[in-house]
Amino acid sequence: MNYQATHLAATPSRETVDRFKGAVLLEFGTHWCGHCASAQPLIKGALRAHGDVVHLKIEDGPGRPLGRSYGVKLWPTLVFLKDGAEVARLVRPQGQAAIGEALVQIEAQSSSSGTPGNSTSV
Repeated sequence: MNYQATHLAATPSRETVDRFKGAVLLEFGTHWCGHCASAQPLIKGALRAHGDVVHLKIEDGPGRPLGRSYGVKLWPTLVFLKDGAEVARLVRPQGQAAIGEALVQIEAQSSSSGTPGNSTSV
């Protein structure tokens, strides 16, 4: 399982994210957001069955360019990527099943890299 309990110390640039290979879940939010805290068990539970998906927890807010580039307005916003391209998005998810369905979508997309597994690094 690739669940990340804490936000990244350094947020990647949009250019870096666009070059990611494989299945990636970007979670935008803050440590003090009640909705974000409530979603953590749902995200963690959904990721249990999707060990190849990289989960990146991104601190968001004013002046944070990555969140602005994705048009994030509410937290948490979950952006599901395959090879750097957005496949699905959930805003303030209410259930683990919806997160799981989006994870299946990004795993099911054929990889443009032509290699199995996930080579995303931050």
